[in-house]
Amino acid sequence: MDLDALSDAAFAAACAGGLVVSERFGTARDVHGKGPGDWVTEADLASERAIRDVLEAAAPGIPFFGEEGEGAQAWADARTPGNGRRSDVGWLVDPLDGTSNFLHRFPAVGVSVALVEAGRPVVGVVHAPFLGDTYVAVRDRGAFRGKERLEVSRRNPEQAICATGFPFRHKEWLPTYLRAFDDAIARFEDLRRAGAASLDLAWTASATFEGYFELGLGPWDVAAGALLVREAGGVVTDWRGDDASWIDSGDILAASPEVHGQLLDIARASGR
Repeated sequence: MDLDALSDAAFAAACAGGLVVSERFGTARDVHGKGPGDWVTEADLASERAIRDVLEAAAPGIPFFGEEGEGAQAWADARTPGNGRRSDVGWLVDPLDGTSNFLHRFPAVGVSVALVEAGRPVVGVVHAPFLGDTYVAVRDRGAFRGKERLEVSRRNPEQAICATGFPFRHKEWLPTYLRAFDDAIARFEDLRRAGAASLDLAWTASATFEGYFELGLGPWDVAAGALLVREAGGVVTDWRGDDASWIDSGDILAASPEVHGQLLDIARASGR
């Protein structure tokens, strides 16, 4: 694969989706609930169509797995051996990460486009349409915001600020999560919860945060941002320390090497 050309396609697609989202900010229409606190709007769907159009024109034949529609089932099928529909390469797209933020006019909103090969991201773009930032990573070639090469923070864990997300879709996980939260707030300087996983990961890659932890995310939430963190010198695993299964479980720890070690201790002690 020509990863440079595919990175350009992902960048163009993310910006096209971001333009759709920006045009609809403050005028959300056709809002539907997918579950508790989990929303989809006409802006999500229109952004996904715009992204898909760009990717299909630039890279025809690469499967597309978006968060909306039948994306979840299609991705599950693509990851299942022997079902006749397995795909080793595909786009994972979140056309509007932070829909609740979007509905509340809170500008922490991202558009995430990743190319995944054999279950691992090889191209990742996270676009923040209201903040004016676009983050790009290509496997083994580094992570960038514009021309700035990104590096994870080197602050000591006791000075770290880590991002997190609450398991609002699965309140039954709260006891486990709160054990981790209590341990994290005791070890680190502070915690943040912005409500857009793709941006939390981009901010970890760019040393705004020292780390990020969350449970049960979708693969489109984390694929692009996780590549940013890795290419910026960080570590990404699940809550057991597995460096591959996070994309399927959605249980993610992403941080500088020093802080990741602390997060892994926290996760293992939580009982997850």
